[in-house]
Amino acid sequence: MSARLAAMLALAGCSALCTPPHAHASIVVTDDAGERVTLAAPARRVIALSPHAVELAYAAGGGAKLVGAVSYSDYPSEAKTLPHVGDNNALDLERIVALKPDLVIVWRHGNDERQLDRLRALGIALYHSEPHQLDGVATDLVALGTLFGTASQARAAAADYRGKIAALRARYAGRAPVSVFYQVWDDPLMTLNGTHIVSDVIALCGGRNVFAHLAPLVPTVSTEAVVAANPEAIVTTSQGATRADAPLPSLALWRAWPRMTAVARGNLFAVDGDLINRPGPRLAQGADQLCRDLEIAREHRPNAAAASAH
Repeated sequence: MSARLAAMLALAGCSALCTPPHAHASIVVTDDAGERVTLAAPARRVIALSPHAVELAYAAGGGAKLVGAVSYSDYPSEAKTLPHVGDNNALDLERIVALKPDLVIVWRHGNDERQLDRLRALGIALYHSEPHQLDGVATDLVALGTLFGTASQARAAAADYRGKIAALRARYAGRAPVSVFYQVWDDPLMTLNGTHIVSDVIALCGGRNVFAHLAPLVPTVSTEAVVAANPEAIVTTSQGATRADAPLPSLALWRAWPRMTAVARGNLFAVDGDLINRPGPRLAQGADQLCRDLEIAREHRPNAAAASAH
């Protein structure tokens, strides 16, 4: 730790610890880690440590309160002007402390826990955002609106999002199941298990995650395991906010397995990564894209055209 950072941490810690405690906290919510987040008054200076947290903050009415964000925080357009305090994996603690936040929205599995512990030790309120179910996005919106003092706007955003998800659920609830392999990366080959919110999106669309049973949130699997699972559709992400020169997961490797159902029927799909991987309000758009892709997979079934004609 640099001497400057140590001094700043000590000063911030004294500020947090030496301030007379409030007899009764006025605002209390529970975050996605099951922790109570307490503020004496609505947050005025907020830092969001993931792009999806930035999107949630704006949608919940807290955009004007944001004073810092991380790389790739590009939505809405106003977010592009926010000072950066690092990226999802490495944070600039010195800059975070200098911005004097009274609330930091963190990504439970994306931010370095040791760095978060240092922020927590200063008495800075941390809200862990990592919804595992589709409705968790709406829950986060309402909770953040409560912390921001913008509850009305947050409830409206949550209701709008829930309405879009309900419409998709009603449309696809009775559709024939489609087995899906969701490819996070190709080298090493990685996927998502059943507790990840993307798996809930797959289920919303009438799909079945073929690796939902695996224990890690983001498990590594073998090519042979995917071939053995023989999914009807393979889904990965297309470019969102990622740099144009940055690598993207490729579906080309599956061409070597022409007898696999997804390949034989042409069911290799890519969904905008910003819409499907960021658990914010735009996840409803990503879900709509995925549902349409799985509907195409159903249409590619043998005799599907004849069946729809009857």
